[in-house]
Amino acid sequence: MQHAGPQNAGAGLERHGIRHVKAAHWNLNATQLCEEAVRRGEGMLADGGPLAVRTGHHTGRSVNDKFFVREPSSEGNIDWGTINRPIGMSEFANLHRRVTGYLQGREVFVQDLWAGADPEYRLPVRIVSEYAWHSMFVRNMFIRPPAAALAGFEPGFTIICAPRFQAVPEVDGTRTDCFILVNFAERLVLIGGTSYAGELKKSVFSLLNYLLPPRNVLPMHGSVNVSAAGEAAIFFGLSGTGKTTLSADGRRTLIGDDEHGWSANGLFNFEGGCYAKVINLSPQAEPEIFAATHRFGTVLENVVMDAATRRLDLADGSLTENTRACYPIDFIPNASHTGRAGHPKTVIMLTADAFGVMPPIARMTPEQAMYHFLSGYTAKVAGTEKGLGSEPQATFSTCFGAPFMPRHPSVYAKLLGEKIAQHKTTCWLVNTGWTGGAYGVGHRMPIAHTRALVNAALDGRLDQVPTRIDPNFGLAVPTACPDVPAEALNPRNTWGDKGAYDVKARELVGRFNDNFVKFESHVDAKVRGAAPSKAA
Repeated sequence: MQHAGPQNAGAGLERHGIRHVKAAHWNLNATQLCEEAVRRGEGMLADGGPLAVRTGHHTGRSVNDKFFVREPSSEGNIDWGTINRPIGMSEFANLHRRVTGYLQGREVFVQDLWAGADPEYRLPVRIVSEYAWHSMFVRNMFIRPPAAALAGFEPGFTIICAPRFQAVPEVDGTRTDCFILVNFAERLVLIGGTSYAGELKKSVFSLLNYLLPPRNVLPMHGSVNVSAAGEAAIFFGLSGTGKTTLSADGRRTLIGDDEHGWSANGLFNFEGGCYAKVINLSPQAEPEIFAATHRFGTVLENVVMDAATRRLDLADGSLTENTRACYPIDFIPNASHTGRAGHPKTVIMLTADAFGVMPPIARMTPEQAMYHFLSGYTAKVAGTEKGLGSEPQATFSTCFGAPFMPRHPSVYAKLLGEKIAQHKTTCWLVNTGWTGGAYGVGHRMPIAHTRALVNAALDGRLDQVPTRIDPNFGLAVPTACPDVPAEALNPRNTWGDKGAYDVKARELVGRFNDNFVKFESHVDAKVRGAAPSKAA
């Protein structure tokens, strides 16, 4: 076995069952990995220098192919069901043997990285990948230890990713040839049958979502930025709701764009990079992210480019609507060098309402914040997950991240409620979805209006503005905001057919109430009373 690159010689691949590989490339930098990826035919350099790759059949997460190993140490802590599916220890052991056997005689790329900017809660993660570009992706995505730390690196968890290895469901106990298996007892994750790099990112997130709550740390699917005065804000939201776009604000320092923890020490980024959705990305609306897509060191997933000129076409969704750019966070000019901030002054929960009936912004009571956190209403954006089709679908994803939460949602909601109360955090609900009608009739909320609303909320300019109580959702909606037309603040006024609006609003209220039934026994009467039909 040939080894190249800095490593801990006492913590080799053999401890993970990986033996007799042709070569192991340890902790190569972005330039080396890009060179390897191009040499191996994994991708091409685009105009400006980014590495453009295609993920093939899987262009989004395969949520139905993720399993947790049912074993004694974690069995009682996992919220088993359609999201957290079980697989047996014997099936995992067999698939582990088959994957490591497949890697024999092949080259592998190893990255030793940190997840978590706060050293007190940091998780050392080792990612072993079949592709050089996957190694480049995770090196961009997570926190790179200094070279001196690599000699003594001890992985807390290891991920083995073999995209070209396909499971046999009849033999391996999987649903399809694709699999993401998490074993908390062995501190090992297996990924195969998919090249979509988001599986690597979200596997680490799932690990932290399991490990941190017992330490009184709330793991969050949200972005964080902070003002010059040190006032931090959290943006909760699923893919496509605007987390990345709204947190990349030139007036504020970016802590991170997607995954964070809230501990007794304050807020901290889990990651060292960004994974931005770039379909129809505009240099006018999102200049920092647009610039990152056109520079060396960025990995572009499924972004179409001209084969002759290598120029990118960010408007082309022919491969998928879920086109992505992965880049180190320092590609954003105003990004934090520490990845840490104090306790938040403001929490913003983002939704992309496909019904077009929710207000563009509304202030929430603490009880309403817990209700909407548990509900996690949005519309899934086409392409973010396989099988969604071409239109958004209304969905409720608890904690704005149900696919990544191994524990029961009430564990995370309880932590949120306690921290909001302790730090007197102001909470807002912001709709970045449709206005003027439901999807297919109305249009997406203008980003300029959303930015104006968010900026006013963060700056405190909405604190003294009169509000009206929304008759459907019981939320306090400001009646005015600088740079936003007054009629846009009342969604009913934007519909040509007011009767149709009322029907859609009642329909969505019903969906909220039906969805929340499963949480009612886990919350108190005040949170139950925040339901739309009861609060209105």
